[in-house]
Amino acid sequence: MHISRSGPARGILGFLVLLATLLGLASPPAAHANTTAAPFKVLALYNGTWDAAHISFVHEANDWFPKQAAANGFTYTASNNWDLLSNGGVNAYQVVLFLDDLPQTAAQRSGFEQYMRGGGAWMGFHVSAFTTDAQSWPWYHNQFLGTGNFRSNTWGPTTAVLKVEDRTHPSTVNLPATFTSSVSEWYSWSNDLRQNPDIRILASIDPSSFPLGTDPNQTWNSGYYPILWTNTKYKMLYANFGHNAMDYATNTTLSSTFASSTQNRFLLDGLKWLGGAGGSVPPTGPISETAWYSLANAGNGTCVDARAAATANGTAIQQYACNGTQAQQFQFRSTDSGYTRITIRPNPQQVVDVTDRSTADNAALQLWSWSSGQNQQWQPVQESGGRYHFTARHSGKCLTAAGPATNSVQLTQRACDGSAAQSFALTAQP
Repeated sequence: MHISRSGPARGILGFLVLLATLLGLASPPAAHANTTAAPFKVLALYNGTWDAAHISFVHEANDWFPKQAAANGFTYTASNNWDLLSNGGVNAYQVVLFLDDLPQTAAQRSGFEQYMRGGGAWMGFHVSAFTTDAQSWPWYHNQFLGTGNFRSNTWGPTTAVLKVEDRTHPSTVNLPATFTSSVSEWYSWSNDLRQNPDIRILASIDPSSFPLGTDPNQTWNSGYYPILWTNTKYKMLYANFGHNAMDYATNTTLSSTFASSTQNRFLLDGLKWLGGAGGSVPPTGPISETAWYSLANAGNGTCVDARAAATANGTAIQQYACNGTQAQQFQFRSTDSGYTRITIRPNPQQVVDVTDRSTADNAALQLWSWSSGQNQQWQPVQESGGRYHFTARHSGKCLTAAGPATNSVQLTQRACDGSAAQSFALTAQP
């Protein structure tokens, strides 16, 4: 036992507090939000048995990522057991990486699709997108990645100047307009990602890189080649790098995928976005009815916001860069049967409402005075990664953000599809 040395008065006071506590007279401490977020968990799956350049990258990744983990708020587990996708093991992790392969069995593929549709997050590298038979898994190759089949590659492995096309995404916000990548072999695809409305291209080959390659028969001299992108329906990032230069005769690694500090910034900022770090870690328990929360969209990183900080009937509920103002702070008050009304902090009588009680896709959301309408009630559904989607009581449709991180776009309801555009991280506000 530690005995205070600060005098008899403090000793008596401490004794009285202890006695009151034992007798049930002392009030419990007030509940407050945990300001130190628990590390999010990353699972890296790899094959590690074919192509020395890919094996070299796997070894580097399994050395580099653990060294970055503590300083960047995550834990890192590497495994070659791809059945973690099919047996539910992946659900213990907020983010999964594919380092040098992709799921091969029907059960693994089904498990991964279920994980992503349930709010999981993914980062894939280089060969994780490779296929010459996209129809063998059309959801992954044609919808999720959007790439279709492998079309061509550069050779030998070289650096490239990358043009950052979108510097508003959380993974690229700290990148310059152009930067030099680490050495890699580069892939192109049968599908033009620019024609896919769900794909948001983050970086592509800058024309100053041409000619790209050292073998005249495998050199790109012109054209458009995306390198980094995301699918706005999911919490995902794909990076086309992950193939080191090798002396195959001696199995000697000649380059490092982690040699570019700017490229590494993308990896770490991207991981934090995928894992919900950086102030957007969702609560681990039930939503408190007395706390105020910001709602950050998993797809584009913007926050749910009342336009111009207004509270009048008809005020648009929109997406806007997260700024911590009360126009982005909401409370969830129970109605019945698991539904809540979502009130706004400057005027809690005003709630998130589906305009004109519409049940149609893309019906706009607004603030309106609470009247117990079913179009004003939302069911919070917690996802496997800790985020939430919100289902309107009158329509069964989900609160949905826009794809790009464009300020002032009004939010809507849309048929629930498990996409990142319908997934929101809740953060308690003071």
